[in-house]
Amino acid sequence: MAKYLVIVESPAKVKTIQKFLGPNYQVAASNGHVRDFPKSQLGIDVEHGYEPKYITIRGKGDILANLRKEVKKAEKIYLATDPDREGEAISWHLMEALKLKDKKVYRITFNEITKSAVKESLKNAREINMDLVDAQQARRMLDRMVGYRISPLLWAKIKRGLSAGRVQSVALRIICDREEEISAFIPEEYWSLEAEFSIPGEKKPLTAKYYGTTTEKVTITSGEQMQRLTDSLKGAEYKVTDVKKGERTKKQPLPFTTSTLQQEASKVLNFSTQKTMRIAQQLYEGVDIKGQGTVGIITYLRTDSTRVSEEAEHAAKEYIEQTYGTEYAAVKTADKKAGQKIQDAHEAIRPTDITRIPAAIKESLSREQFKLYQLIWKRFTASRMNEALYETTSVKIDAKGQRFTVAASKVVFDGFMSVYTQEEDKEESNTLLKEIDSSTKLEWKEFLPKQHFTQPPAHYTEASLVKALEELGIGRPSTYAPTITTILARRYITKENKNLYVTELGEVVNAMMKEAFPEIVDVNFTANLEVLLDSVEEGSVKWKSVVSNFYPDLESAVQNAEKELEEVKIADEVSDEICDQCGKHMVIKYGPHGRFLACPGFPECRNTKPYFEKIGVACPKCGKDIVLRKTKKGRKYYGCIGNPECDFMVWQKPSTVTCPECSSIMLEKGNKLVCYNEECGTVMDKPEERREIAR
Repeated sequence: MAKYLVIVESPAKVKTIQKFLGPNYQVAASNGHVRDFPKSQLGIDVEHGYEPKYITIRGKGDILANLRKEVKKAEKIYLATDPDREGEAISWHLMEALKLKDKKVYRITFNEITKSAVKESLKNAREINMDLVDAQQARRMLDRMVGYRISPLLWAKIKRGLSAGRVQSVALRIICDREEEISAFIPEEYWSLEAEFSIPGEKKPLTAKYYGTTTEKVTITSGEQMQRLTDSLKGAEYKVTDVKKGERTKKQPLPFTTSTLQQEASKVLNFSTQKTMRIAQQLYEGVDIKGQGTVGIITYLRTDSTRVSEEAEHAAKEYIEQTYGTEYAAVKTADKKAGQKIQDAHEAIRPTDITRIPAAIKESLSREQFKLYQLIWKRFTASRMNEALYETTSVKIDAKGQRFTVAASKVVFDGFMSVYTQEEDKEESNTLLKEIDSSTKLEWKEFLPKQHFTQPPAHYTEASLVKALEELGIGRPSTYAPTITTILARRYITKENKNLYVTELGEVVNAMMKEAFPEIVDVNFTANLEVLLDSVEEGSVKWKSVVSNFYPDLESAVQNAEKELEEVKIADEVSDEICDQCGKHMVIKYGPHGRFLACPGFPECRNTKPYFEKIGVACPKCGKDIVLRKTKKGRKYYGCIGNPECDFMVWQKPSTVTCPECSSIMLEKGNKLVCYNEECGTVMDKPEERREIAR
């Protein structure tokens, strides 16, 4: 009979770890958390020292009953939940739920599910780290307080089924702020100029970019300015005034953290953050490799550390030297930028065995598992290789006090790029003519002027939102994917072609949160809370002091909002639409997909219709009303009420002010109005009374 019991979180790990440990060990799974707050109440006794009230999660009774039977048989119990705050908390909950205080109980952690790592963890068994547990408890309680005190307010003021969250509400605000920036953006014109030269004896022309004068850089802002410049340079004598040759290096990338893996998988593989984490979890917990059995092939996936163990470092150096050559193995690898907060509890995400190359195990993996494993393997291998080396040449060409430049670079040593390249590494090879110096004769062939317009900030994607959250210090590796998943599920945002857009519902919720709970949605306040939670983990701050300082201010804000927001609660707005079944004026209501028209005679009359908000502007194509519409995914736009007969649509709101130059409609962009007619291009300030309404 087994003497020792090992409890892990996931059933997927049981078989793998059982195989590593042999018959003296029994491995069982808790299936994640076993205790949590009750769903029907806050679960925190705010009047008696903020004591949490935990109950067994519904459906976990049988799992705990089976674990209790195994506990009775075991001499020693090892709690082997995940190596992070949440894993530590799950171990503590298991200890409490299974009443293990009088038993021989040990906490073990491993960063990878391999035989050596699991065996080593048994040698380094320890007690549960209560600082880690308290940090997780504090996070859970803060999230609970925000969710359970603010969500009912959203139900009362907007509609049932909504939710607020400590991190999700800030993420929503970040997306809303970006949408406002995009909406208010006014494009500005600028021009670029290239000149083509021929050189006697060379077939390929030399293309140079306009820089400015010989003393300063010049930006060309209009066609007229461009015309004056090109006219002044026609017939001029062009001379090579400077040729510089040099070298530059491109640093190898850092190995993946949770955040950078999510970003790169989104960009390269088009995976959502949720999908990336799900597949990475499978690779970590173990896959059945032909000839090797079930084994974890990557290290733990929730980390913001780029540290690599000495053993992995040594193995990588050996593999790279044998496979690529000694010149490719890095003497010194790239370091994490100073000043960033790093939780260095475990390593970067890497393969558990660098010699397990992706192509060799492709048949044992699903298509998606292979793609993600290959990305992780290549990134880690590249991070342990030498920098790439470029030979650079820069040339200055002058004429009449104006300057054109040519920059060229050639890879002389590919280094890490032999394994892994990102989009920014794929530089166009601009190889110069073989020899060029101050004596080279240049013959002007033609100018290639191009008109451009400045672009608004890009819409957030899942990848860029994760990057923003990480840079702002909001949330932690384990929170990014669930945060984005939640605000998508609540229909606060929608996703189209990778881009995230705010829905009408998201705008309403964000506006209410900013008005009633400015601290909760304040980026700096939320980031400071994360720092406090880190301090709890380090043992320098007591968790109850964090919670007790937070709750009274939250409670006060909720009570104020209940009073003040009641005064501005909007009753069902009566429309001018007549119910075609009972003759009453239909009213505007909110549903899961936004507003709709409903008969006030409900339940006797159940007639409903789509609601189209007229904005008081006539369609420039057919003269009918322009109305506010939404795409299938909830993104707002303005279109003709006569659709599908009339196809007019714009993303910006049309103004009631018409263009003074061409009489076309004007579109609102922040505090400016821009003519719909692109050929006209008139831009003017929004009239004062319109600004007041916009506020």
